[in-house]
Amino acid sequence: MALHVPDLVGIFVFGITGALVGVRKRLDVFGILVLALVTGLGGGFIRDVLIGDTPPAALQDWRYLVVPVIAGLITFFLHPGIGRVERLVNIFDAAGLALFCVTGAQKAIEHGLSPLSAALLGTISGIGGGVIRDVLSGRVPVVLRSEIYATPAFLGAGIVVVAAALEYDATWVPIVAAVTCFGIRLLAIRRGWNAPLPRNP
Repeated sequence: MALHVPDLVGIFVFGITGALVGVRKRLDVFGILVLALVTGLGGGFIRDVLIGDTPPAALQDWRYLVVPVIAGLITFFLHPGIGRVERLVNIFDAAGLALFCVTGAQKAIEHGLSPLSAALLGTISGIGGGVIRDVLSGRVPVVLRSEIYATPAFLGAGIVVVAAALEYDATWVPIVAAVTCFGIRLLAIRRGWNAPLPRNP
């Protein structure tokens, strides 16, 4: 139950990213809501299926379905000018990435996964919804480009996992983990940090 609030916040901000991508792609309200739903719930679905927590939380609690729909409708009616959409997508995507890498790692630890597996699951939880969003909207997924994307999620999840392994249970640990992921992701966008690319043949 303790994971409900950050989980729902993560779903909401990821839902906004999906809806904003839909706005930029000039989709109708249905298309925007679909992108909000899959972006908000995709990472959680993958997380729950991989740890055997089925049916996924989104199918057991009506709030998990309503929250991304609300995020999509808010974005549909109140989105700013198209010229600012990409910047907002990046900010909300970084926030969703940070929240989900933390909650994903926490849930993996609760289900008894090893530290490395929990960190990997936290990373997958963070990037899963964005991958589905990008594929459906006809974009190359961010995680497959040279941008620094999965690394901040792994670092954020890693902080949670290391603290748990040391049996250090403090309220500020997930906050620091989320802020670390969020900050590194925004710095990577702002400064153009990229992962190494293969040399031209």
